[in-house]
This record gives sequence, structure tokens and C-alpha cells, in this order.
Amino acid sequence: MNKEELILVTGAGGEVGALSNNVIEKLLNKGFRVRAFMHSGNARIDDIKKLGAEVFEGDLLNLSDVVHALKGVSRVYFSMSLSPYYSDAAIIMSSACKQNGNIKAFVNISQYEMTYMNFNKMALPEKERQAWLGGFVKDWSPQERAHWVTEQALNWSDLPVINVHAAIFIENPILTWLPLKEVLETGKLRLPFNNQKFAPIAGYDVAEVIANILEAPEEHVNQSYTINGPKLIGGDDIAEAYSTVLNHDVTYESIDLESWSKHYISEVHQSRNAHTAVHLETLGRLVASGRNNNEGTEQLTQLLQREPVDLEYALAHSPKIKEVLTRMSNS
Repeated sequence: MNKEELILVTGAGGEVGALSNNVIEKLLNKGFRVRAFMHSGNARIDDIKKLGAEVFEGDLLNLSDVVHALKGVSRVYFSMSLSPYYSDAAIIMSSACKQNGNIKAFVNISQYEMTYMNFNKMALPEKERQAWLGGFVKDWSPQERAHWVTEQALNWSDLPVINVHAAIFIENPILTWLPLKEVLETGKLRLPFNNQKFAPIAGYDVAEVIANILEAPEEHVNQSYTINGPKLIGGDDIAEAYSTVLNHDVTYESIDLESWSKHYISEVHQSRNAHTAVHLETLGRLVASGRNNNEGTEQLTQLLQREPVDLEYALAHSPKIKEVLTRMSNS
């Protein structure tokens, strides 16, 4: 790829895993020109500018903004925070990219659940669908459905699309923001997973996968990649990693789903919105049901061109825990 070509990265300034921010930093370190699409008034605009990226302030739901942000762009990484309007924004972006006519790669970050959200499974009657999902989940979340709708539209677009289906991030609020206060105060990591295992992935690794694809997208166009974390882990493994990172004993305590939802997810509903709360609760229930217990894949190592980072590294570098560690070191 000609490093003078311009790459558009959306979702910059987000919090979970700081994914787009890390993508921007990795692309800049590779010598590429990057334009970061950020919502006007985002508190992290100055931070992104300091990295060396050009910043375009706008709204992903405004076609005029999107068209102007794409001027001179040849590659796009599309990401957006959890939103009821996620598929709207994705389809607006893909429409503008098609009209642009010069897009050589459209990298779409999606979710692991897309690997089994096929047409036949989604068309099952409710009781059969719920049984297949594991019994703890009545249906997919509106956010998961929006990702599925987005992929259908991208498939019809004839754009040079690359889908990245990523497992739950280690930095996900379920594993970090929500239990962190209790972890610090009581040494208890309370999650509703019982003895189920899953393979969460570090946002740091996902960002590098995306940057590597954008660097040389030709071999990846029209591919969909599923990337799990490197190994299956359970609550005890996460608690042990917390113990190492925070330097004090943390133990895992499994709690029932309803208590977990009432204690943690209701907080998300109050502090953020119902859409985010429903999505996080659905993810927790899917893990608790054993639906996301697939082994880690070799595909992650191949796309990274190195070994994935470990659980301790990912926790220590997650935004919320970094804040805690900084406070602890300064106290």
C-alpha cells in the first residue's frame, strides 16, 4: 500500500478497549496517514490530534458529514459505539463509500456471535431458538441484530469488505468496569458464569489485526475472520489475573444471573441507556449458557503475525484499570 494514501478510522475516542484509538496509533506508527472521524465535542479530540492524526468532527448519521470525511480516502475502518442507530450509520457509510468509488478496503468490526447468527438459526420459532441459545437468552440483543443487518447490507454493496468477528473483549464492562469497585473493595470478582469457560480477546490484539489488514488489504478482501482469545478461561482465571495485576488477592464468586443483572446491569441502564444494558446482559447470559465456549483459534496468531498478549497484559492496559493502577502508584 502507498503510505501516502489516506485511511479513515471511525469510532475514535471510544472507551471499551480504546479500539479505534489503538488502530490509529498503530497505523501512524506504520507511517500511514490517518483521518479520525470523531463526534463533535468528544473530550478525546486533542488526544487523537497529539497522536498525529487528522481529525474530522461530524456525525456518522449525517450523510453530508460522512461524504466530506471520505474525501481523499482509499481505505475505511468502520466502528461505532453501541447504539440503536448502529446499522443506520453503517449503511450510510457504505452508501457514501460506494458513491465515492475509490475505496479499496472497508474493514468492518463485528461480533463473534455473527458466526452463528445465520439465517436459519434466526428464523427458528422462539422456543427452538431459545433452546439453541442455551436457555438463558430469549433472543439476540438489538445490537447483535444491528451487526447482522449491517453485514447483510455490506454483502449486497459490492464494496471490498473485510469482516472481523471478534470475541468479547477482555476490556468489556462485564469483566472490568462493572465489577472493578467490588474487586478493589472486597477482593471478590462476582460474575454469573458458574463453571463456564469462554475465550475473550484483548482489544490491543484486535487493533493490531485491523491495522495489519488495512496495511495490506488485497489478500483479505471479501473475507470474514473470527478471532477468539488464545485460550478458554473461566472466572477463576480472570480472578487470578486480577490478583497479579492489582497485587492483592482476588477470588471468583459465581452469582445467579438475576442477581447479577439486578446489581450490575441496572447500573448500566441508569448511567448509560437501555440499549447498552440489554446488550451487555445478553452477552453475560450467552457466556453463562455455554454458547460462547469455543476454543481460541489459530487465526488470531496468523493475523497478528505474533503470539497474542496474555490476560494480565490486557487487564493492566485496559483504560479503567490503568486509571486505578496510576492512582495506586501515585498514592
